[in-house]
Amino acid sequence: MPFDRRTDGKTLLGALAVFAALYFTPWDHPRVAGAVQEAVALTAWYAREHVLLCLVPAFFIAGAIGVFVSQAAVMRYLGAQAKRWVAYGVASVSGAVLAVCSCTVLPLFGGIYQRGAGLGPATAFLYAGPAINVLAIVMTARVLGWELGVARAVGAVVFAVVIGLLMAFLFRREESERTEAGFVLPDEESTRTLGQEVVFFIAMIGVLVFANWGAPGEGAGTFWFTVHAHKWWITSAFGLGLAIVLVRWFGIPAWKAGLVVTATLVLGLLLPSHPVVPFTFAALALAVITATGSEENQSWFDASWGFAKQIMPLLFGGVLVAGLLLGRPGNEGLIPSDWVGSMVGGNGLGATLFASVAGAFMYFATLTEIPILEGLLGSGMGEGPALALLLAGPALSLPNMLVIGAILGVRKTVAFVALVIVMATVSGLIYGAIV
Repeated sequence: MPFDRRTDGKTLLGALAVFAALYFTPWDHPRVAGAVQEAVALTAWYAREHVLLCLVPAFFIAGAIGVFVSQAAVMRYLGAQAKRWVAYGVASVSGAVLAVCSCTVLPLFGGIYQRGAGLGPATAFLYAGPAINVLAIVMTARVLGWELGVARAVGAVVFAVVIGLLMAFLFRREESERTEAGFVLPDEESTRTLGQEVVFFIAMIGVLVFANWGAPGEGAGTFWFTVHAHKWWITSAFGLGLAIVLVRWFGIPAWKAGLVVTATLVLGLLLPSHPVVPFTFAALALAVITATGSEENQSWFDASWGFAKQIMPLLFGGVLVAGLLLGRPGNEGLIPSDWVGSMVGGNGLGATLFASVAGAFMYFATLTEIPILEGLLGSGMGEGPALALLLAGPALSLPNMLVIGAILGVRKTVAFVALVIVMATVSGLIYGAIV
């Protein structure tokens, strides 16, 4: 075949870049060797802590949105022609209820956007999911002070709406063309009522939320500790509810659901200290049942698998690069942590902007930003940069940006990231001046 300058040229340049990096990098240097170890360790940690419990349920939910949710209903509440107060209210509240990390929200964002949600409400949802986390805000107030907690809560809510409105304004012509291209469709007929589908999604969201309910820190309150202590029982209850819903309203044979529920319960009783094992078994069983079930359920599996194929490679690649550059919390990558700490001292523009940019590219698992900030504040970090990092960090990360780019394209992704960084910087400057 002849050499194609467009496709083969890009492949050749990419291969040359990889070769040059492998050839010229001083792999024996302690800093580089340590960074490589950190990259692998962070990726391994991410695989253990987030793929099974966070992403797998999120993929099933995203696939269900694409198959079972009426496209006309999405357009009615989140579409470009919906009333703004309804669209942005639904988007921000939905994100707040989920309270997921910057990576887990991606399949859900992709699901509603591909189903016809307007760019503004979809990006408001994208920001709100990780940022408006009730437990994270409460912990911020308890550990870092009520002023910073209140500022984070107010800033996150305002950000979700303002960023969505600005994204819709910046790309209004493209959104208009997207709407005219055929996204306004009549209501599809369904064999289920709206109430039945709501119960279905509540059951799946309950599994996602409570399986990932993190251990609260000191002073979080009795409620948070009680829920955490019983999280797997609560998760199991939602899982059982999901099984009943699938049998009654989605055509799953009762004997299959009963076999899976029984086997999951037995595994849970035999391995009480390893709840991930029965959880993984149940997820795999759901994949097999849907993939081999009715045409509708096969479509659900296909849609979920499509999101997984699109998102997973980008997420793992992004986590690997983030670990290489910045390491894990408490460890160093190629960029020395002392250098990062020295850049965020005081409340000046440089420190606040650096905190916003660094927070945007770093990966924070839910609640991990709080102990990191506690250490940085003790080392001289200003209050303004601290707020900037809290507003930019949980909502963005390098892996998150890569996936958003695959869904929205480069221009919209750059605009979204820039808006988050600029608004976080401005908010940090204002807060630093006030405090």
